[in-house]
Amino acid sequence: MCGITGLWGTDRIDAQAVVRDATARLAHRGPDAWGVHSPSPGLWFGHRRLSILDLSPAGAQPMVSPSGRFTITFNGEVYNYRTIRDELEREGLAPAWRGGSDTEVMLAAIEAWGLEAAVCRFIGMFAFGLWDERDRRLHLVRDRLGLKPLYFTRTPTALAFASELKALKVVPGFDTTLDPTALAGFLSSNCVPGSRSIYRSTQKVPPGAFLSFSAWNAEPHLTRYWDPVEVARRGQSTRFAGTEAQAIEALDELLRDAVKLRMVSDVPLGAFLSGGIDSSTVVALMQAQSSRPVHTFSIENETAAFNEGDAARAVASHLNTHHTAFTVTARDALEVIPLLPTMFDEPFSDSSQIPTYLVSKLARRDVTVALSGDGGDELFGGYTRHLYAPRLGAASGWVPEAARRRLASAITSLSPDAWDQVFQRGRPLLPTVRLAGIRMHKLAGVLGSESADRVYETLSSHWTPADHVLRDDGAWPAPPPRTFEGDSVEALTNEMMLRDLTGYLPDDILAKVDRASMAVGLEAREPLLDHRLVEFAWTLPLSLKIRGTTGKWVLRQVLSRYVPDTIVSGPKMGFGVPIGAWLRGPLRDWAESLLDPASLEAVGLDPTVVLARWAEHLSGARPWEYHLWDILMLQAWRANG
Repeated sequence: MCGITGLWGTDRIDAQAVVRDATARLAHRGPDAWGVHSPSPGLWFGHRRLSILDLSPAGAQPMVSPSGRFTITFNGEVYNYRTIRDELEREGLAPAWRGGSDTEVMLAAIEAWGLEAAVCRFIGMFAFGLWDERDRRLHLVRDRLGLKPLYFTRTPTALAFASELKALKVVPGFDTTLDPTALAGFLSSNCVPGSRSIYRSTQKVPPGAFLSFSAWNAEPHLTRYWDPVEVARRGQSTRFAGTEAQAIEALDELLRDAVKLRMVSDVPLGAFLSGGIDSSTVVALMQAQSSRPVHTFSIENETAAFNEGDAARAVASHLNTHHTAFTVTARDALEVIPLLPTMFDEPFSDSSQIPTYLVSKLARRDVTVALSGDGGDELFGGYTRHLYAPRLGAASGWVPEAARRRLASAITSLSPDAWDQVFQRGRPLLPTVRLAGIRMHKLAGVLGSESADRVYETLSSHWTPADHVLRDDGAWPAPPPRTFEGDSVEALTNEMMLRDLTGYLPDDILAKVDRASMAVGLEAREPLLDHRLVEFAWTLPLSLKIRGTTGKWVLRQVLSRYVPDTIVSGPKMGFGVPIGAWLRGPLRDWAESLLDPASLEAVGLDPTVVLARWAEHLSGARPWEYHLWDILMLQAWRANG
């Protein structure tokens, strides 16, 4: 894992000096070494190295191919590089190897087969800049799922790219004008969505694609080498033809290989463990293929409703891992909050950013690489919205809208705290539901949705145009087009999972994990997002993913081979923190310092709307912590400059 930079421009800019400065700003991503190189006049590449494979100078970057045709600055890992190396040798296409890094193998593969054919062979996470001296082209390449970030920007004198926005800010003429649609998208989804950035002049390279530039001021050519929408369509049209037992076995084999590939490292390696299905599966398969106890790490919470510590300890004890845990408090959150604007570079308000940073910091004391369990929910139907919302959405066609709205209004007439008391007093007649009040208010939002198509937006959005929180109501981004047509439960569930895979996952989850782990120089690897697993998951019928009210059914069957069901059968908790209570308590002064009406107006917000939500939250009338966290993270980011 590393940090990369590059600049291609006119002679009116000192490209070498700019790239040196930009590269220095990414020191946290690569604390072990750095380098800059000019593969062509006016073009400079920079690199910060976190040494994982081939710790010798032979793995240093930027790296030039033996022929001199290609130069690369690369962030990430290609896990199957040894297999590719063997294939090159068998075909007589291998150069005289200088070292043992995946970077060197990547260059050889690109030289032998061409860029697109080579990238299609790579299994891994990657973002890189590649200069082709023969064709005089700059290529910016990003992995299939968007695990690694890659931004690019234009100024009047240059084209520049980098792993993070902070590196681009040193480019002369960098435009910091806010993108109003990106801002609206952030308020809706707590992250800047899609290929936009918070700055109008800067974009992200799309996942599964590369951009090719013939000149620094030329429009790029976009090549999509892997498209999750097409993968989903193709998978659902071909479908897995075997039995349930064969599907479980095939998934087990794919998972074992995905985990095994990601255990290759020349530095200490461990794993995040929450005690849930996904991380427990990853750790179980790591331990099954390791000759020593895997080092696992978890975050516990002093608030019982958010604490997964007991579950993580139970799994660690059963698998006999070397387990380390840390209990997060409000004081810990206060210490992390000032770091967040710099860590994320643009507004980002998934509050699990706090425990993600803390568990990364905890792990970095002992390891340099940590495997994570992200992706299981998106692939196998693990979110609560996958289980219930499609049924409600499908029913919306025959339940009159007026009746649904009356029921929604009745639900929200009770505060979340009141609903918690209802469920508590109604036991055992009523089920045990974690955060029952918040979930009931979410149910009200679904019931009030205009149509089945709106259910996902209702559940996944924070602020909406109907809230009138933005002065410019025309800035709100349009939802993506439907892939799976119809209002059946299967179509709506598949549509939700696909939107999570293409939106929520790369824009929120993966951005969060990348920035939080890289802030402490830790490489996080995601075996459940091996593209072969993604392709296989989309061939499975929905009945193998969701059974009744149980999500991730087939993944649970694999895990049960290694860990008893009783250990991991508890309700899904998520990686959260009690932001709502903290905002009423230890974070209240900090929050109110950022809710000045003039500063809210300065970014185009309506302070009347925001402050009304703040008052309701403080009184306990409505749970607005996620909406307010959006505003607070935006304001903290702006205050950071």
